[in-house]
Amino acid sequence: MDFNIVSIILVLIVAFLAGMEGILDQFQFHQPIIACSLIGLATGHMPECIILGGALQLIALGWANVGAAVAPDAALASVASAIIFVKAGNFTADGRNVAIAAAITLATVGLVLTMVVRTLSVVIVHQADRAAEQGNFRGVEFWHIVALACQGLRIAIPAILLLFIPSEVIQHTLGLLPEWFTKGMTIGGGFVVAVGYAMVINLMATKEVWPFFFLGFALAPLKELTLIATGIIGVCAAIIYLNVTKNGGGSNNGGGTSSGSGDPLGDILNDY
Repeated sequence: MDFNIVSIILVLIVAFLAGMEGILDQFQFHQPIIACSLIGLATGHMPECIILGGALQLIALGWANVGAAVAPDAALASVASAIIFVKAGNFTADGRNVAIAAAITLATVGLVLTMVVRTLSVVIVHQADRAAEQGNFRGVEFWHIVALACQGLRIAIPAILLLFIPSEVIQHTLGLLPEWFTKGMTIGGGFVVAVGYAMVINLMATKEVWPFFFLGFALAPLKELTLIATGIIGVCAAIIYLNVTKNGGGSNNGGGTSSGSGDPLGDILNDY
């Protein structure tokens, strides 16, 4: 589908905010679940884009900057994949996985834009330093805003290019993809999501957290439970755990001596 002028403006605003939030980390507009949902809201396909954003979010959970290694650009991946997904008009699992494959590719390509903007930021910082030496506070603020605007344009410019590609071209291009490729993207998309989530579990996993993971896996297959109900159960379990840890951890029936580590669940697991 082609976007009307209002949708184009709203999508560009979301793209610009996502680019800035990639640096600011204040309102998390660059997170896939947020960026895709907002683009879905702007284009009238919010349920489909929320599903796409959720899948991308699980992948992006495993992305992190480590030392000099820069993680793929989640903001560009989210915005570009959502635009391609809506323009293609294929809201099935195959269409979603093709959009995810495009997102991963564009996220890697987006690192080039990130390097260009960061190189440009060096010049901007020197200009801000000169303004600071002169006591020009407005100049410092101006160059600060210019630097943030460059980060926003880093995502907004590719979004403009994608928005002005006719939907027929995108649909025709995706239609030329062979069936083995789309099926492979479906299988690969599932693997990538699982790998991203597994990396997060590997970082978070402790003996205290594992029971909550197993509880979630046990509840997930129950069709009677919605995601909201499962989330409420998780919150309640966490509150009960915190209260038990705070009130009962390590006290020996009101006595003056303490036993254990102060973590009752950890003590139980250590016994086994």
